[in-house]
Amino acid sequence: MYLRESGDLPDRTAELVLDRPAAMGALDTETAAALARAGSELASRGDLSAVLLTSTAERAFCVGADLKERAAFTDEQMLAQHQVFADAFGSLYALPMPLIAVVRGYALGGGFELALSADLVVADRTAEFALPEVGVGLVPGGGGTQLLARRLGLAVASEVILAGSRISAERARELGLVCRLGDDARATAIELAAAVAAKAPTALRAAKQALREGYGRPLVEGLAVEDAAWRRAVASPDRREGIAAFVAKRAPAWEPEARR
Repeated sequence: MYLRESGDLPDRTAELVLDRPAAMGALDTETAAALARAGSELASRGDLSAVLLTSTAERAFCVGADLKERAAFTDEQMLAQHQVFADAFGSLYALPMPLIAVVRGYALGGGFELALSADLVVADRTAEFALPEVGVGLVPGGGGTQLLARRLGLAVASEVILAGSRISAERARELGLVCRLGDDARATAIELAAAVAAKAPTALRAAKQALREGYGRPLVEGLAVEDAAWRRAVASPDRREGIAAFVAKRAPAWEPEARR
């Protein structure tokens, strides 16, 4: 796993790359621990407004946990690894800036859960999503039962998890799991990241927080969450710069949060 911040990436964007091509992106303990560390480090970056999550595997985004590593695990080792995985998924889900998962090929088990941890999912037409854990004697443990039901509803989530049904790229787009579907998922995601990263940094993070914390709550509570986000944005330099730029008919010059 490695982090990229240059090349064809838009300003204020980083790319977190899963780099286990021979294992089709499968997550072993070492990779999960590295993801947890990377998530914690990225969370402190006030100069970033978008993060891409990609994979170097040709035929997969990530096929989930490395079952070859797990084959000889004791129950105690499984429990220990589960905590490492929980830290990895949790650190990505908790990122303050928007996370965009770029899915090519299989996103299975923990790979699907990584995508569900993102705010936006971009895919190409080879993408295929599934949570097959029940078929190998497990339950999705990286947020799958909760995040999928929240994204697609209880009926679809129940079929995917209990029957092991797979979701094609086209079906994922129809269901709203994938926000953009293109022939080149990474190029499509870079376009989306550029649009996201061009927005006001504080307002962007506050809006993400309002979406995450308000969803599923009663309307009155959700509106209170939104109001807190609005107050955070209105008191920031973003609001003054955004209005000044609009009046002057120029592009805004956003100040990174790290410099405030």
